Amino acid sequence: MPWTYEHPHPAVAADVALFRDRAGRTEILLVKRGKPPFAGRWALPGGFVGIDEDLEAAARRELSEETGLQAGDLMQLQAFGRPDRDPRERVISIVFLGWLEAGDEGEPPRAGDDAADARWFPVDALPELAFDHAEIIALARQRLATLHALGGRA
Repeated sequence: MPWTYEHPHPAVAADVALFRDRAGRTEILLVKRGKPPFAGRWALPGGFVGIDEDLEAAARRELSEETGLQAGDLMQLQAFGRPDRDPRERVISIVFLGWLEAGDEGEPPRAGDDAADARWFPVDALPELAFDHAEIIALARQRLATLHALGGRA
């Protein structure tokens, strides 16, 4: 007999807050959502984790599918799970933080999968963001500042 759960299961997503320095200005990689919810708004690259997929592997897969870019080192920033953060269903997002060093950028980002566009934005000039991604980016920037003060990066 299959196991029956008393409580519904939330969906799990993996997102990537990927930063770089461009001429002394910090930028973050964003994708324009091509599908609802929030179609046309900008968001962190990311998406749902497969049932048999590692969290970091899912984050790297989504980054590659949506932007064509690969990240070097990633660190887990935090889980975001406010019940109303996604209008589709209960989604808990595990966010990974990364920094592209100069020379590691490769090709410019190119939109793929369900992203309509992908580009770098200065962190002090962000467009209107989907979901709770403004809150996530603010926390990621704080973490980067702390890491930088300690002599390292993500």
